[in-house]
Amino acid sequence: MRLRNIPHADDVILAHAAAIKNETEQKGNWHTLFGNNHPIHIEIGMGKGQFLLTLAKKYPTINYIGIERYSSVLLRALEKLDSEEYEGLTNIRFICMDAADISEVFEKGEVEKIYLNFSDPWPKARHARRRLTSKEFFARYDRVLAADGTVEFKTDNRPLFDFSLEQVTEAGWTLNAHTFDLHHDPVMNEGNVMTEYEQKFSSMGNPIHKLIASRSSFQCI
Repeated sequence: MRLRNIPHADDVILAHAAAIKNETEQKGNWHTLFGNNHPIHIEIGMGKGQFLLTLAKKYPTINYIGIERYSSVLLRALEKLDSEEYEGLTNIRFICMDAADISEVFEKGEVEKIYLNFSDPWPKARHARRRLTSKEFFARYDRVLAADGTVEFKTDNRPLFDFSLEQVTEAGWTLNAHTFDLHHDPVMNEGNVMTEYEQKFSSMGNPIHKLIASRSSFQCI
């Protein structure tokens, strides 16, 4: 279960240079904040940050922004960033915000890739619109992605994955690739970076599902 109530988490986030406090003021200016014109990739619901920090260390010419709703969880990502393992990283920032507001934070075309990893399944039908792979959220992603931008989604939840496959089509997007067993798919698993949840669920024998979708017919695999 995600941590949600750590005393003074908000104070630590407010004081940390990698945590963006005035995110709406950065709309259209993220490249200026990073000081370069490198591509911007974001993860929505980044949890404790292992996935995004690993990518930022591996690919220094890509700028990464992690979005997390809960300050107590974001605090854990900041603690990892401050550790010796990730010392000196300058290509990553974090925002504590609701993902429903991303079009208030990024301009059209400002983001080249969106990662969704083990998102909340919101299992009740009446909450389907809240799922990060609903057609409502795909419409939000369309407002910030580049023309050839992509969304990559991983989960071990088969009902959520089936729902997501349907939503890609209903949203008018293109399904570039998908697999129901990522770790046994030599093409889609190449270069895969595992999240904390992915490590946990795969160690339990759960197959990991993944899809890649784009607004255009651009093929990334």
